Amino acid sequence: MSIDVAGVARTLGGKRVIGKTLHSMAELDEAVQRGLPKEALVRVAEAVFTERAAQRSFIYDVVPEATFKRRRDRLSAAESEKTERLARIVAHAFMVWGDEDAARRFLLVEHPLLGGRRAIDVAMTEIGARQVEELIHGLEYGLPV
Repeated sequence: MSIDVAGVARTLGGKRVIGKTLHSMAELDEAVQRGLPKEALVRVAEAVFTERAAQRSFIYDVVPEATFKRRRDRLSAAESEKTERLARIVAHAFMVWGDEDAARRFLLVEHPLLGGRRAIDVAMTEIGARQVEELIHGLEYGLPV
């Protein structure tokens, strides 16, 4: 499975938020290691959730509220990695469904193959994100899931 770097970058807010157009995994990795702008996490939250309260809750699940408010501009490398991972899941779901509302439903509805948990919640960890990616990949290729 190859990663759609352009899709991930769009989910993170694109050139306006990241500061440059990303063309490769190496450039994406460099942006993550440098620390993504706080705004990138806000953009991921807005891509998934329509309600402000849900967006805030999601953001504070990734970065504790006090820490997020204290940060001036950039997330730490670990927070950036988590933000990128979530953006990758969201971008992949948007690409496979071809309909953002349908992809959001997949991300936000409890799924039996994810232990009855929501895909967006499972994807908070690296191992969980791999499970969600496998599920999306199966759907992409028409496998029963």
